Amino acid sequence: MYPLKRNRRLRQNSAIRNLVRETTLSPDDFLVPLFVTEGSGKKEEIASMPGYYRYSLDLLEKEVKALWALGLKSVLLFVKVPDNLKDNKGTEAINPDGLMQRAVKTVKNAVPEMLVMTDVAMDPYSSYGHDGIVENGKILNDASVDVLVEMSLSHAQAGADFVAPSDMMDGRILAIREAFEDDNFTDTGIMSYSAKYASAFYGPFREALDSAPVDLKGVPKDKKSYQMDYGNRIEALRETEIDIDEGADIVMVKPGLCYLDIVRDIKNEFDIPLAVYQVSGEYAMIKAAAEKGWLDHDAVVLEQLTAIKRAGADIIASYFAADAVKLLNR
Repeated sequence: MYPLKRNRRLRQNSAIRNLVRETTLSPDDFLVPLFVTEGSGKKEEIASMPGYYRYSLDLLEKEVKALWALGLKSVLLFVKVPDNLKDNKGTEAINPDGLMQRAVKTVKNAVPEMLVMTDVAMDPYSSYGHDGIVENGKILNDASVDVLVEMSLSHAQAGADFVAPSDMMDGRILAIREAFEDDNFTDTGIMSYSAKYASAFYGPFREALDSAPVDLKGVPKDKKSYQMDYGNRIEALRETEIDIDEGADIVMVKPGLCYLDIVRDIKNEFDIPLAVYQVSGEYAMIKAAAEKGWLDHDAVVLEQLTAIKRAGADIIASYFAADAVKLLNR
């Protein structure tokens, strides 16, 4: 006897497959990371991230206009700070005329409606490449939080819509939220990197910003004392719950593909917008394999992004955002 229920009826052609598809991507799903550098007329390709660039402010203006024309309406800014401006206290991070502050103003002047989020962490400004102040071989928590608060306030003053603390210091969300309330930035949001793992997938990003931990005696060689152990699952729920209680408006899981179980756990547990960061190592692997002819670049990009959304992501920070939108518009 042949089956009465044939699931393949819903897979016969693209029209029916698209009609019943459970998970779809759109430009509104994406947050575009942008790297900014000092100078003029600079569009520097990042060697380990083929097709991705650092922009000087004049070209950043052109890039955000191009993104807006594609329907991409949200950006996440990162800056490459000159070595001579780095120290152990993140002094340059709170400079009102610093590169990040000028980048925020540049984006807002170019496309006022563009949603601007800013990276809040000390590593681009640190002479040691860490997300906090280094003292006696340790990363100080509370003293680092004080700097993160000042950094967040300076970004808000520059016009940022959201700050995105990526440092994983304890208590920084509450401290930033209280500072925003006290300084009348009640509408400035916080997207917290709540479950950020100590991952080996960050290498190309650290090259892009020259923000890797330095190899010096007395300086921790990695970020495992503050970023999460990738063997842990329940801890991610604890971290996320704390950040929500402290005032986060959006929470994030980072990296993406290897942590989709965490994404689903958080989505099931909490009713809050959830972001996922498809990180530089994930980008670089696809680019390298495609260059070798080992996989179909465009097909894998869309498959991975769809998987991230299917797992529960409301927002996807991805270096493939512009490429994905162009593919979706074909």
